[in-house]
Amino acid sequence: MVAAALLAVGLVMVASAGARLDGPIIEARFWKTAFGRQLAYAVAGFLAMLVASRGGYQWLRWRPGKWLQPAVGVYLLSLTCLAAALLPGIGLARKGAQRWLQVGPDWMGLAFQPSEFAKPALVVLLAALLAGRAHELRSFTRGLFPACAALGLCIALVGIEDFGTAALLAMVGGAMIIMAGARWTHLAPAGLCGAGAMAYLIWREPYRITRLTTFLDIWADPRGDGYHPVQSLVTIASGGFAGRGLGAGVQKYGYLPEARSDFIFSVICEETGLVGALLVIGLFAALIWLGWLVVRQQQSVFPRLLAFGLTFMLAFQAVMNIAVVTVCAPTKGISLPLVSAGGSGVIFLGLSVGLLVSVARESELCKEAPLSDSAERWAVTA
Repeated sequence: MVAAALLAVGLVMVASAGARLDGPIIEARFWKTAFGRQLAYAVAGFLAMLVASRGGYQWLRWRPGKWLQPAVGVYLLSLTCLAAALLPGIGLARKGAQRWLQVGPDWMGLAFQPSEFAKPALVVLLAALLAGRAHELRSFTRGLFPACAALGLCIALVGIEDFGTAALLAMVGGAMIIMAGARWTHLAPAGLCGAGAMAYLIWREPYRITRLTTFLDIWADPRGDGYHPVQSLVTIASGGFAGRGLGAGVQKYGYLPEARSDFIFSVICEETGLVGALLVIGLFAALIWLGWLVVRQQQSVFPRLLAFGLTFMLAFQAVMNIAVVTVCAPTKGISLPLVSAGGSGVIFLGLSVGLLVSVARESELCKEAPLSDSAERWAVTA
């Protein structure tokens, strides 16, 4: 219900942020409008959430001694998509970054962002791998190294074109490894290597260094490099306590870049004020709290790690987006989960929430279902 509320908020705000002065929100070519596309994405994301919540998560767990590992298959599929997006002639370049794959014919204008698929795929793999090798996690070569290698490879492919998502994956993966109980003496060198790799990803692209230096003083060049963060603050401040009114925002008309996607929280602040901003933050806080309750319910390692990874991913992405929008962090291309415009993000984050619901449902069923005589004897013996 909380996730559905966030989808509804996103649908309304994308419709408002995509409004034009020279035409109505709903046109004859409904699919071509921002509202029409977001409506389709929100419905698809909600359906993905429902299917994942009923589909069960147990088939994703690690299968000792088996060649068929569904978690590895999902992970390898995400790596294949990430690599394909980087190939000339296959990947699509938009807004200066080549991180999309075309879906369907040209006239539809649909594109798929593999980095959004990589988020839940990496969480599923790490949860299965760390749970399946829990007895070997104290060993670096047999326990920690495979997880770090899988994490590093995914971050490398994502970070070439999308540093914000790479940083998110690094934090989520690191938190899951710590949660699994890896040794700090093993984590320290792995963390130093990871920090060095992230520093290299920043250094290899001059615009990333520019974003860092601009963040230190956004007022040094308010019409150049500092334009985006300055306009975000102006948008937030103009909303005041109660806001200008839904649909009455001004900054979205060409002043604030990426108003429908990465900086939609600024539009929420302008049109609904502090009240609306706190409502959205409260919905995310409720979603995170419910996710943490699911983590605490689990008795087995795999569902606990899976629920923790999915919850941490949703929480940290929301924190990153709001920090960027309020200029508490350098500008990065990271969306507000379930709220920002976009198809891949909405669908795969909806899928992630559905997996989290699936973990909660099965744990509740296990608590409520009575044991049969044979199962009770087995439990006592174990």
